[in-house]
Amino acid sequence: MPNKYLVTGAGPIGCTVALTLANQGHNVTLASRSGNGPEHRGIKKIRADALQPTQLDAAVDGANAVFHCIHAAYSAKAWAQTLPVAEEAILALAGKHGIPVIFPESLYSYSKPGEVMREDSPRNATGGKRGIRTALLHARAASDTNTVSVVASDYYGPYAQMVHAGTRMLEAVHSGRRLVAVGNPIVPHSFTFLPDLAAAMIRAALREDLWNNVLHAPTAPPASQQAMLEAFAEAAGRPAPKISGISGHLLRAAGLVHPATRELAEMAYQFDKPFAMNSAHSQALLGLSPTLLAEGARRTVEWWRKS
Repeated sequence: MPNKYLVTGAGPIGCTVALTLANQGHNVTLASRSGNGPEHRGIKKIRADALQPTQLDAAVDGANAVFHCIHAAYSAKAWAQTLPVAEEAILALAGKHGIPVIFPESLYSYSKPGEVMREDSPRNATGGKRGIRTALLHARAASDTNTVSVVASDYYGPYAQMVHAGTRMLEAVHSGRRLVAVGNPIVPHSFTFLPDLAAAMIRAALREDLWNNVLHAPTAPPASQQAMLEAFAEAAGRPAPKISGISGHLLRAAGLVHPATRELAEMAYQFDKPFAMNSAHSQALLGLSPTLLAEGARRTVEWWRKS
């Protein structure tokens, strides 16, 4: 029997969650300010602002869960102004209907990113975007509404374009031009296949025994930016282009005069040194396993060529 779900946000995560649910035969309302999203008979797209929860009343009525996938411009200021207010509104709306809210989450809040990050690792990072993610997790834990936060590392896959292993990397493969990456391109770095994140979020929504937890999306062993580039090249049947890196130190210097670079430089620590997550515990709980890199790269390249 099909369920009904509300997905807020038509970015890469929201679109992937909505499509996965619809392909499973469920009825999905995909709400975004633009009204955009993938075409599927099981997806109803509406224009609505998560900051105005009354616009979502009809969509959440009778729903089994809300997948809250909105984001904001990539800056600490934008995050602080938008994300806490939106989450508070969605938590209140879902709580009124007695349904859980499922959130995608990042590794930003992890206090010791130099160590392998597991589900029981401390998440108390402070300052900037990292501190905002910490505060959001704390607010969810304090809410009376049931929640699940599903953590992913940098993701890749269909619909993932403005990411480290996205448009720039795929364009480099298809053009043969050198890729300039953030940080050291050969250090180990975890990458999560976006459909694996969506699958974990959906499975968690169905498992009441897993609510009010922080889980990890199934994520393959750490690769590197160079390994990602080579996997895409192999999938595309092309030679891998050369890759070089720009250190966090140089990014921070450039950020003194360029605000967008400053925001990127804040997170450069994730690429200057090994940055790895472990999802074994959550995989066992969810009964899921990660997509291997070669398969994820193949599906990503296939989507890229059709888009």
